[in-house]
Amino acid sequence: MDYQILALDLDGTLTNSKKEISRPTLEALIEIQEAGKKVVLASGRPTKGVLPLAKQLQLETYGSYVLSFNGGRITDCRTGQLIYHKALPSGCAEPVYQIVREYKDAGIDILAYTPEKIISGICPNQYSELESRINHMEIDCVGSDFLSYVSKDSNKLLITGDPDIIPQIQKRLIEKFRSYLYIYCSDPFFLEIMPPGIDKAHSLLRLLTSIGLTSEQMICCGDGYNDLTMIETAGLGVAMANAQPAVLEKADYITKSNDEDGVLHVINQFMR
Repeated sequence: MDYQILALDLDGTLTNSKKEISRPTLEALIEIQEAGKKVVLASGRPTKGVLPLAKQLQLETYGSYVLSFNGGRITDCRTGQLIYHKALPSGCAEPVYQIVREYKDAGIDILAYTPEKIISGICPNQYSELESRINHMEIDCVGSDFLSYVSKDSNKLLITGDPDIIPQIQKRLIEKFRSYLYIYCSDPFFLEIMPPGIDKAHSLLRLLTSIGLTSEQMICCGDGYNDLTMIETAGLGVAMANAQPAVLEKADYITKSNDEDGVLHVINQFMR
């Protein structure tokens, strides 16, 4: 198959344990873009948290794309224009926030995003701090003012906390918002609150339609639960060797780990 587009999760996939892209992988990704192929950085991160890697990979020069907020936004890096944008339903933030606040004594936090900052609605915990470090974005703890920061353009909320507590919250939220929100864990300590029907696969299909490609021409690489749908949708769905068991089970191909240049191995096998 003549694969024309490569969609990459970031943490645990494109970046190594130091959150860096290795030099050989970086050079290979620039090389395939020079040959006319497209790269999509497909992440649960907010857009600002993806842009430094997009700059490293010269996505602006080659007209490649950033998919942020787990598919809530797709940005054309050459023009800076939004190709796709899906916000949370109006009025959903308040009832979600009230449920989450019941777990404040268990150290649970809830996050929203402005273009420049991460907004904490309770009190930052170690997982909120991890989200801050990953994205190089400052946390602003606003407490009861949290809802005023959730705008009509907000693409997601993130609940952070103890992996033993998160499933309890997930169960309650799914029972209440089953057909109104998409609620799932991207990591055991990160519970994503998304618009209904939005995930990486959904938004990648919208992108493919807009640029005249098919899913059969796409390779998707990932390691986490939020990568499952795009791996199942791609012409070639690739799991990293370090992927979650469910991802390994669904993949068409298993590459090396993120610390062994697994993405580079995929490029050498299928895109050169």
